[in-house]
Amino acid sequence: MEIRRAEEADMPRIEELLRQVNLVHHKGRPDLFKYGARKYTDEELRVLIHDDSRPIFVALDGAGTVQGYAFCIFQQYVNHNIMTDIKTLYIDDLCVDEACRGQHIGTALYRHVLDFARASGCYNVTLNVWSLNESAMKFYQAQGLKPQKVGMEVLL
Repeated sequence: MEIRRAEEADMPRIEELLRQVNLVHHKGRPDLFKYGARKYTDEELRVLIHDDSRPIFVALDGAGTVQGYAFCIFQQYVNHNIMTDIKTLYIDDLCVDEACRGQHIGTALYRHVLDFARASGCYNVTLNVWSLNESAMKFYQAQGLKPQKVGMEVLL
């Protein structure tokens, strides 16, 4: 398996995986997530692929097919009134093709992100996970992540 920065040629496969993620969220919260909707237009995804402040990594199998991705965002509070000036790498989205799960692709992607964050001078790596996505929560806990904050809601 190879892990590298995403390229424009990866866009069709990334879009397929983004649809898988959206479907998981739609099934869990159809009140919030639209069925069949795209997270990014082609142009938005193209811009993200070239944005060094928002690196996207892809995991490729031996045939060069994208089997997973990790969308990341550098975050930093500079001269903030109450937050310290640490550099964080936020994982906005991590997905492995549902047909390939259990092959440790997600673990390899996550470890690659950690290594990238360390090499980039980050203090920590953070992410959000929807409570409806129990398998993702278990995966992240198995990787050693612990809750940093909890989002809560009440439906009106």
